[in-house]
Amino acid sequence: MRKAELPSKICPVCQRPFVWRKKWEKNWAEVKYCSKRCSSARSRHSTAK
Repeated sequence: MRKAELPSKICPVCQRPFVWRKKWEKNWAEVKYCSKRCSSARSRHSTAK
């Protein structure tokens, strides 16, 4: 599969697109955040509003 054909999602914290990675192969449906930083920042982001 070419890089341009890989599925992508938008990170709800930083609003940036991120693409499928081999390490997410088995749980791509559950992946929500682009990085550990965004995953840990999710609680700070939701309370800042």
